[in-house]
Amino acid sequence: MGNQANIRVYQTVEHACGYWPDRNARDLVLDPLDPTLPALYGAALAMGFRRSGNHVYRPNCAGCQACTPVRIPVDRFQPNRAQRRCLSRNTDLQISAAPAVRTEENFELYQRYVSGRHAGGGMDDPSPADFDGFLSCEWSPTRFLEIRSDEGLVGVAVTDVLADSLSAVYTFFDPDLATRSLGTFAILSQLAHARELGLDYLYLGFWLRNHPKMDYKQRFRPIEYLSGREWLPFPT
Repeated sequence: MGNQANIRVYQTVEHACGYWPDRNARDLVLDPLDPTLPALYGAALAMGFRRSGNHVYRPNCAGCQACTPVRIPVDRFQPNRAQRRCLSRNTDLQISAAPAVRTEENFELYQRYVSGRHAGGGMDDPSPADFDGFLSCEWSPTRFLEIRSDEGLVGVAVTDVLADSLSAVYTFFDPDLATRSLGTFAILSQLAHARELGLDYLYLGFWLRNHPKMDYKQRFRPIEYLSGREWLPFPT
């Protein structure tokens, strides 16, 4: 990372894997108190790191390399037939960028989403502090891309805005609107936003082969994955 080599990197102790319940995980974490971290964040994304709350991390698990960093080259992306149908279904929705601040409206939607989608997974029944600790960060360049219908807020794409890219941190939406495919629509909206801003990439975090909640990422083509220090085209 050039001058970034001076930042401290910590390795966590082993903890339960958030993706595979029968595995343990550990992470490399950039020093969250280092004053240079905001300036290094974009380069860290290009090295396969990701932000969660105040922490910029990447998995470093013994005996497992299932988590593969992926990103979409914005200018070359072409929606497939299913994604075009998703856009068509949601032409009535409005997208706008808002400050990354908890409100009564977005917190209520977040509660409904995690209670419906992650019941029993440790995220359900979140408190305001849980929301802030997971999605907010004092130094990060975060925006909430709000998705609205005539009835109100139906989705939020938590998005970090970097000099050359966007990073999709997390998306939550109305669990009663499954037929709208709002998760897919959020990514398509982030790609459109990145294109409007003239940015090169949309980082999607980690892809895990055959994982039911992560495999959707490989449907956005073309997409690149990080192999060592090189970003390569995803196999067709």
